[in-house]
Amino acid sequence: MFDRGRFSAPAEVDGLRLPLLGLGGVALIIWLVGLYFDPEQALRSWLMGFVFWAGLCIGGIGLLMLQYMTGGAWGVVLRRIFEACSRTLPLVVLLFVPLAVGVLTHTVYEWTHLPPTDHAIEARGIYLLPWSWVARSIIYFAIFGIMAYLLNDWSARQDRTENYEDAASLLARMSRFSGPAMVVYALIVTFASVDWVLTLDPHFFSTIWGLLFVIGWALATLSFGAMILAYLSDKRPMDDIVGKRHFHDIGKLMLAMVMVWAYFNLSQWLIIWSGNIPEETGWYLTRMESGWFWIGVVLILFHFAVPFLILLQQDFKRRPKLLALLAVFILLMRFFDMFFLIGPTPRINTYGGPQAAFIVSWLDFVAPIAIGGIWLWYFFGQLRSRPLVPGMDPFYDRAVHHGKGH
Repeated sequence: MFDRGRFSAPAEVDGLRLPLLGLGGVALIIWLVGLYFDPEQALRSWLMGFVFWAGLCIGGIGLLMLQYMTGGAWGVVLRRIFEACSRTLPLVVLLFVPLAVGVLTHTVYEWTHLPPTDHAIEARGIYLLPWSWVARSIIYFAIFGIMAYLLNDWSARQDRTENYEDAASLLARMSRFSGPAMVVYALIVTFASVDWVLTLDPHFFSTIWGLLFVIGWALATLSFGAMILAYLSDKRPMDDIVGKRHFHDIGKLMLAMVMVWAYFNLSQWLIIWSGNIPEETGWYLTRMESGWFWIGVVLILFHFAVPFLILLQQDFKRRPKLLALLAVFILLMRFFDMFFLIGPTPRINTYGGPQAAFIVSWLDFVAPIAIGGIWLWYFFGQLRSRPLVPGMDPFYDRAVHHGKGH
């Protein structure tokens, strides 16, 4: 029988929760003040924070299924971190409520103010009505919830098994589920990212938009997992479980995802540039002006080039603390990416200036901090609720041995 108490998260995790909740609570109060004075900007800033932190939850579901499909020691040591991410979904749904209210009250998203005769509204019909937008989001959360519930329930049942055959049977069930579920997952991420972010500019279209978020959320969640695992690696019980080769494997996956993220973005740019359609090129022309151009340069250099060159070094990937620092840096670049996608989009209130003006609001800092503090408080609570490793997994011993190799 698996000794669950032996593999519980260290007490230091509990010490993080209250300060994070306090930070998030204070930032939330400040954000509410901003909401009163400038509802649209407050909700746009909330959207940026929501897309980032919800992405860690949704990315956790995707990476859970990926590691069940592919196997590998990296998936065994990161599984409980991904599960804890996925179990934050009820909080993510609650954090979505301000956006839903904003859409229903026509406070955010330019399309809620466009006339019915506008060709973007006319072509989409019922699909781009406020109640339809909210209803679809409820469906997305329900499907994500089913995936998260089943994967977490089967994993908990595996911990309670008493023999290899039952544990292997549950592992096979999770692997069989993950294959077809991954296809559904990619489709739902596509629909959700289009609704939540792409429709900020209702006249822009992209056929690769969903894949940008599939890989972006996966990269963010993997980086977050690497950061948490590095924090736990010198504490009981993970100091006897995690080895340098685990971090080497995680670093290689981070390198692959950085490259795929860059490839998808380059592909979108090349397709739009070669098509030369005004409705599509305008999206990039806007981001080649004023401060948005420099945000794009930052993303090219520091979201791709710098992590790419650093992660090519084998010794770097084997050093947990250094890999964790790079993971934090990548997460910061993910915020820049969200700002680049959301910031230049059309506004309902232009404050007397041109559309797509370079605007950086103090709410762009407060809202992500508010959501992040609350989300991390909930995440660490979920991480403490279950053992840090799936000790009854048939490949557990092999995964631990793999990490101790050279």
